[in-house]
Amino acid sequence: MAKDGPNWDGLLKWSIANSDGTQGPRNLSEEDRRWFMEAMQSQTVDVIKRMKEITLVMQTPEQVLESQGVTPQDIEDMLDELQEHVESIDMANDLHSIGGLVPLLGYLKNSHANIRAKAAEVLTTIVQNNSRSQQLVMEANGLEPLLFNFSSDPDVSARTKALGAISSLIQHNKPGITAFRLANGYAALRDALGSESVRFQRKALNLIQYLLRENSSDCNVVSELGFPRIMMHLASSEDADVREAALRGLLELANDKSEGNTGRLVEEDEKLKQLLDERIKGISEMSPEDLGAAREERLLVDSLWNTCYNEPSSLREKGLLFLPGEDAPPPDVASEYFEPPLRAWTANPAANTNASTEKKETPLLLGLGPPSGVTNNQGTSNGEANAN
Repeated sequence: MAKDGPNWDGLLKWSIANSDGTQGPRNLSEEDRRWFMEAMQSQTVDVIKRMKEITLVMQTPEQVLESQGVTPQDIEDMLDELQEHVESIDMANDLHSIGGLVPLLGYLKNSHANIRAKAAEVLTTIVQNNSRSQQLVMEANGLEPLLFNFSSDPDVSARTKALGAISSLIQHNKPGITAFRLANGYAALRDALGSESVRFQRKALNLIQYLLRENSSDCNVVSELGFPRIMMHLASSEDADVREAALRGLLELANDKSEGNTGRLVEEDEKLKQLLDERIKGISEMSPEDLGAAREERLLVDSLWNTCYNEPSSLREKGLLFLPGEDAPPPDVASEYFEPPLRAWTANPAANTNASTEKKETPLLLGLGPPSGVTNNQGTSNGEANAN
């Protein structure tokens, strides 16, 4: 469904031929004007019109589309185009007013996993940092099919995309967070952590950390559901991003001092200390390149150790918390081109001394000044005397 791109070569040749820079602008002939306008208009897309056309396709039953030769790949391409349009917040909000939001939500129940996944991805774009669209999706009961796909879709990619849409939908959206909690969303997150997909694990861990940061009382819920032990297991993952996300989640739990939650971490004290010792050992054995890439992990391990045991980790003693140059200020590149005035003065004091011995002109003073003709005993004006 994608259209061919503009005829840039033709437009460039036309532009060069009609403005060579050697003469002023000339009046275009009616034929040239018509050709140019047709060339530009042919490449202008009426976004609202295209979104309405896409909406009509989404409203058409799947069987009818198949009978007309429309393939699932065609639907995916159409959703790709729709996603480009709704990157604009205004267009994202207009999708509901033209009747496109509800059929898009309907695609979350499509029989093809790729279409379900793509529909969730489009929804992610629509609601991301967009409170108005978040509200519209909530009012259209869009969270329910997303939760179903997140927890029950047989295709892991569709589950992952649904989780991404849920994360964008409920961020900075208190009614969304409440609905997620009431729908047993934490149990689905716990199941996601047991997936073999590291991408799915990362998204689940990131959402857990966000929820705990937004509402510390959820730390008790997470602990009751056995998240600490699962996160400690994932903190030893081969995937660095999973390790860091798991450590961040554990740090959120460790920083929570509410009654009941601290005891949960104490129950896992030996396993936690063993985990941190293993991570310190693993960090100690890293190559310089890997150490540079693992800076976040090093900081998290030290912070978690310090929070749980009230003392710095051995990473500090080994000099592995900050590598040489990591805590240094950035290089002063701009000074090569823009020398500060004070530095310029100290670099060449003789020139500045000579300049200071030269006779200075009387500065231009604002205001009425003293009455004309009034001088002191030495024949100078009051203003000059005060200046001396």
